[in-house]
Amino acid sequence: MKQCPFLLFLLFSVHFVFSQSEEKPWNFKLGLNAVDTFPTGDASVNLGETGVLFESFFDVGAHWNFGGPNLEISRYLSTGLSMGIQGGFNSITKNLRAINEVYPYYNADIFIAFSPLDKKIVMPYLKFGYGLSSFGLNTRSENTFLSKEISKTFLFGFGVDLALSNDFGISIQTSFRNAHERYVPNHFQHQAGFYLDLGLKDSDKDGVPDKSDACPDTPGLKEFEGCPDTDGDKVIDKEDQCPEIAGSVEFNGCPDTDKDGIPDSLDHCPMLSGSLEMNGCPDSDGDGIADDLDECIDEAGPEENDGCPFPDKDSDGVPDKDDLCPDVAGTSENKGCPEESFKIMQAMNGFGELIFFPVDSSQIMGRRTLEVLNQIKSILYENPKIIIIIEGYASADGEERYNRNLSTRRAEAVLNYLVAQGISPFRLEVESYGEDNPIGDNSKPQGRAINRRVQFKLKGN
Repeated sequence: MKQCPFLLFLLFSVHFVFSQSEEKPWNFKLGLNAVDTFPTGDASVNLGETGVLFESFFDVGAHWNFGGPNLEISRYLSTGLSMGIQGGFNSITKNLRAINEVYPYYNADIFIAFSPLDKKIVMPYLKFGYGLSSFGLNTRSENTFLSKEISKTFLFGFGVDLALSNDFGISIQTSFRNAHERYVPNHFQHQAGFYLDLGLKDSDKDGVPDKSDACPDTPGLKEFEGCPDTDGDKVIDKEDQCPEIAGSVEFNGCPDTDKDGIPDSLDHCPMLSGSLEMNGCPDSDGDGIADDLDECIDEAGPEENDGCPFPDKDSDGVPDKDDLCPDVAGTSENKGCPEESFKIMQAMNGFGELIFFPVDSSQIMGRRTLEVLNQIKSILYENPKIIIIIEGYASADGEERYNRNLSTRRAEAVLNYLVAQGISPFRLEVESYGEDNPIGDNSKPQGRAINRRVQFKLKGN
């Protein structure tokens, strides 16, 4: 049995070479074997130095020599394919010339096994291999390794694994072993025993063991340490801010559709190239308001008018909201009025600043208010061709809609008083602004008081 140390070395060295980390890739089988030479037809081969013929050794009754153990270790390579090593021991007892003699048998092989099925209860498979066989017939000789007692051997056979659980089962197989040298007979080897599948724990069944899996509870890819990449953009889902839309590493897995350097997740205009200052949107009219917020993207305008220019009906460069004479061209120095008209409107608004209303009221009250209205009536008498707009305002005490209605009633109260004093209603118009354009602080009583007012603008001559 000088070859036993070599057999052990072969087993452990091949195990080391093929040791890899996948989910339960290793299959271990342990059992008994039976060696059978009878059906092979090699009974007339001469053994040379021993002087013993097979016909005198392996005659009828010399087969089915049970023994063991038989050990097999294999490594799963891919679906249905595995590679491994095996070794077996046996002994053959034969009454030769009235003497019972025991002849040791052992084998050591490398093999490939293939099964057309994958992880079934019954798993048939084919096996092909190459190794060594020894019958140890000349136990008294001092032969070296690979002597006449040992032969290089091809093997092919088939077997069946019967699963009793996910990892454990019964294995039965048979192989025909074809020896190279004529000193070792061709023979069959039958094996039966148990198998056990071993490997590292892989909770999510993705082929990456938990100890190496950065996402042990979620199936993933080996290249990402077991983490998934749903959108295939090379950014794993747990670090991907857009896990279902392919993007770039630069933007943490999010796309930048318009290529403006701002990811779609932060881009208010993902289909239009823009700037960071405009949150990824363009500013077509250059007024500093992004197109997605600009009501007039082709005309520059202020933010307070949603990016649109204020109307200027008389085209004098003074917007209507600031123009005391919105229908008559004037100058900015005169707030949009011609010189003479400016003086008229300046005088009227000077008086208008003295017209106040009680809280939640449109009633004209007080001797001083009546004096002011009479002054306005006199100006209208002196300029019989002018048409004025009476603008009503309210403080921010109530709801906006109510305040706008209240400002309308205040402007109409002034109009009705002037009409009662003989001014033609065709020379008077009313506009309401509610709590817009305050001239006082609505958080203070004094400010709210001066915001309850009327103002005048010149409409035309």
